[in-house]
Amino acid sequence: MFCYQCEQTAKGTGCTSFGVCGKDPEVAALQDLLVHLAGQVGQLAHRARRLGAIHGDADRFVTEALFTTVTNVNFDPARLETLLRRGFEVKAAARKLYEDAAARAGVPVEELHCDLPVEPVLDLNALVRLGEKVSPEADIEKYGDTVAGLKWLVIYGLKGTAAYADHALILGKEDPEVFGFFHEALDGVMKKDLTVEALLPLSLKVGEWNLKVMELLDAANTGAYGHPVPTAVRVHPRKGKAILVSGHDLLDLHELLVQTQGTGIQVYTHGEMLPAHGYPELHKFPHLAGNYGGAWQDQQKEFDAFPGAILMTTNCIQKPKESYKGRIFTTGLVAWPGVTHLPDRNFKPLIDAALAAPGFAEDGPDQTILVGFARNAVLGAAGKVVELVKAGKIRHFFLVGGCDGAKSGRNYYTDFARLAPQDTVILTLACGKYRFNKLEFGDIEGIPRLLDCGQCNDAYSAIRIAVALAEAFGTDVNSLPLSLILSWYEQKAVCILLTLLHLGIKNIRLGPSLPAFVSPAALQVLVDAYGIRPIGASAEEDLAAILG
Repeated sequence: MFCYQCEQTAKGTGCTSFGVCGKDPEVAALQDLLVHLAGQVGQLAHRARRLGAIHGDADRFVTEALFTTVTNVNFDPARLETLLRRGFEVKAAARKLYEDAAARAGVPVEELHCDLPVEPVLDLNALVRLGEKVSPEADIEKYGDTVAGLKWLVIYGLKGTAAYADHALILGKEDPEVFGFFHEALDGVMKKDLTVEALLPLSLKVGEWNLKVMELLDAANTGAYGHPVPTAVRVHPRKGKAILVSGHDLLDLHELLVQTQGTGIQVYTHGEMLPAHGYPELHKFPHLAGNYGGAWQDQQKEFDAFPGAILMTTNCIQKPKESYKGRIFTTGLVAWPGVTHLPDRNFKPLIDAALAAPGFAEDGPDQTILVGFARNAVLGAAGKVVELVKAGKIRHFFLVGGCDGAKSGRNYYTDFARLAPQDTVILTLACGKYRFNKLEFGDIEGIPRLLDCGQCNDAYSAIRIAVALAEAFGTDVNSLPLSLILSWYEQKAVCILLTLLHLGIKNIRLGPSLPAFVSPAALQVLVDAYGIRPIGASAEEDLAAILG
């Protein structure tokens, strides 16, 4: 196997025997095959779409295939095999759709780079062997580090965007043009002759479309559950039976809250589900009791100590310990071998497990943190913020956020937030905020110094806030007293970075390490064009450099 899609990849170059995330060679090969098969479906669907023929199954397969291969989503060979076999069927249907459309239009059928069997192979081991032939390592050998890295930069960005598209789709929001772009981009990376000149603009186009998808998801979330409002969230448990919900999909949480009404079970959020408390339609459930634990990488310790049942809704799952394997459940695209999957949001097995567990014996301390500072909440106070900036009472804004992880060096973000001067404001989002969101930051004349904008996809809110402030000051985002200090781990962070670059935002500091799939030559292009740079040796040095 060879995998270098996440920040914690082994030795900073790539996992070659076993994934740091827990992915084994069999799963790695099946995921690589799934991406390749999605690429072939994309080739056919792209050409069919240009001739006016659309294949809905191809749209959804490509989206789910890309999301399934995001880090920490699906580790189950059986589930991956099922999706692959569905993909072969979709590919055959997409080919027929394209050929029929070409015949109607009187144009020749193009010869495509489709080097997999037309018919699905019968044996799981044969699927694994096919997957071993289409790994990123094979592309490195074929194209070299730079071109292969840019190809996979596009693919990794597409994976993150597909995750957000799937979140929106679950809530009934979709845009056919988004699916069309997925096919177009996959067609672009499946070409036999790949070049830096073609791949760099394609990666920025991924960022452009990711912005549209985040807007779509924002509309889906706010349309269903209202615009987030500043909300105090309890961070210690209450006495009683308990369920812990981790991940990103708000619909799963909402349905669980409905199904647990009157059961006496308290529901807690974990990881990226924390921002759910700010949505009015979710906050109105009195048994949404608070947030438990921190970011995803601490889940083995936190889930082990949690005396209830656990639901994983999207990515971020780690190998469960035997101590809680019988009381953790998955839904959506998440899967782990031996863990019970609930495909249809019938959460009775989860509820039964919670009722059978001991629950919390007593109330914890009454400590809260604030969430819910999405764009509506912040922009509602924009006049006050502008006034404070002009009066010199707010000197600078920092966006400090992104993915958290276990690798050393991430204490940098804690130090940065802690050392930021008292006349500065910190915007944060995604699970990177757990590095500092329980610290006391105070306020500046009623404006909290720490503003939690939400999940990783709520980078859309942060972008809207920055654009609105730029308009208020009659300038552009790059001229604002605003610095972006980002942490990354997986592919959702990759597509957000591409969105920021598409918008022309410069001088981003990224860490704790730079992507292994971006070669020094490709990185230099990004440095020259956008001023992107790694975080410094210390938060003190970077703060001094930024503030002067």
